[in-house]
Amino acid sequence: MAENRTLKLGYWLATEQYDPRQLLELATHATIAGFDVLVLSDHFHPWRDTGGQSPHPWIVMTAIAERFRDVEVGTAVTTPLFRYHPAIVAQAFATLDYLYPNRISLTVGTGHAMNEVPLGFRWPGYKEKVERLREAIEVIKLLWEGDFVTYEGKYYQLNTAKLYTKPKGKIKLFVATSNEGVAKIAGMLSDGILTNPRGMENFNSIISALEEGARSVGRDPLTLSKCLEFKVSFDLDYDRALRGAMFWGSTAIPREKREKIWDPRVLEAMVGKEEEEKIKRTWLITSDPDDIYKALGEFMKLGFDRVYMHSSSPDEGKFLNMLGREILPWLREYYRSLRVPLRVAPE
Repeated sequence: MAENRTLKLGYWLATEQYDPRQLLELATHATIAGFDVLVLSDHFHPWRDTGGQSPHPWIVMTAIAERFRDVEVGTAVTTPLFRYHPAIVAQAFATLDYLYPNRISLTVGTGHAMNEVPLGFRWPGYKEKVERLREAIEVIKLLWEGDFVTYEGKYYQLNTAKLYTKPKGKIKLFVATSNEGVAKIAGMLSDGILTNPRGMENFNSIISALEEGARSVGRDPLTLSKCLEFKVSFDLDYDRALRGAMFWGSTAIPREKREKIWDPRVLEAMVGKEEEEKIKRTWLITSDPDDIYKALGEFMKLGFDRVYMHSSSPDEGKFLNMLGREILPWLREYYRSLRVPLRVAPE
């Protein structure tokens, strides 16, 4: 991490959980609390049927960016493989940056069957998804930066295509992953990665792959961002906090099972004790604010320079107040105190 990098604090607006009006209300609250960045998940289907939502994030992004002129707005995570052709992603985000220069970010990933199969697409294996993602990133960057573009990929082709409305500023492009191969691609082609090391045994390998990818094409790994999705559910009553986090129980279904299902009703019905235990490992579920300070402090030592708070707290307004009043100021001060940021996870 470059020593002069500024810590960016983001709030995760979950489109699977909130309707468009609620997202705008949460964005207002988060901005007042002091967040620099607002990121929206990008789903066609939510993770569960009960209480699920699925507004289009790019439309909500535009409303947020127009309303709040001092925050960065982006997605986490957009899948530019099937329902979104990468050229259309390039066009949409170029337009957003034309309207709101240097305030737009895009995070991409390999995605989920639940968002693509309902629209008639065949969901491939992981190898193909990774190959598609690499091509998609190349297409997006070529259109943002080039003139007339011809591209002959295995999956995507451009035939003298041109974006006539270019970005006015610099769109930050991140890659979400917990896979070493994808992390290497991120190091070669993107501005950094988004990940969550909580419960992830291969975090050090992910960072090594990111750095290897950067060096392989002559890039300085220290210029790349490490973005943290900090999953937290807080309430003074632990059981209420756990119930809040269990909204996301379907995300804990083993990938080999959930990638064969795209009906949120079925996903919701599959959540059992094993999924609850995994949520407990991958989310910080707590009734003690000190647990939040401790966890964030440890993550800062790993070299993260962007933190996206993904909260499923039962009283989100109260939690946002605590974040703005106590935790965000402390986190910024603690980040400044780290003279030599580390990247290796403690044993």
